Amino acid sequence: MARDNNITIIGNLTRDPELRFTPGGAAVTDIGVAWNENKRNKETQEWEGIPNYFDITCWFDLAENVAATLRKGDRVVVTGNLKFDSWQTADGENRNKVKIIADDVAPSLRWATIENGAIQRTQSRGGGGGYNAGTSASTPSSTPAYDPNEEPF
Repeated sequence: MARDNNITIIGNLTRDPELRFTPGGAAVTDIGVAWNENKRNKETQEWEGIPNYFDITCWFDLAENVAATLRKGDRVVVTGNLKFDSWQTADGENRNKVKIIADDVAPSLRWATIENGAIQRTQSRGGGGGYNAGTSASTPSSTPAYDPNEEPF
């Protein structure tokens, strides 16, 4: 099925991820992302940041991974699809909201810094490579970072 309402946003998490489970056992995590739209104030000629807020829902493995690795303030890149929700409050008011159902969430490394050394490659559970920040480059590893006989791709 083709989806024509794709969106990508880059911003900072406004709160810690909230992991919960449906009655059927599916993991779901809600996050909030904000980014500032910069506009020049016509009166003061100064640039002002106007915040934009987005509610994002992650499902299944993505939900668990987001909850385990990201925290409030982290800069993220989110891709997903727009979903329009409409409901009526107990007072009879009609409410509408557009949210994002995430296909992928990743930390943004554009302005990232590495603490305590370089990023080093580590082995993950599935046998593929992962990356681990925060390990000192001078710390010897018990396993080599890569197999020199292995094809790179």
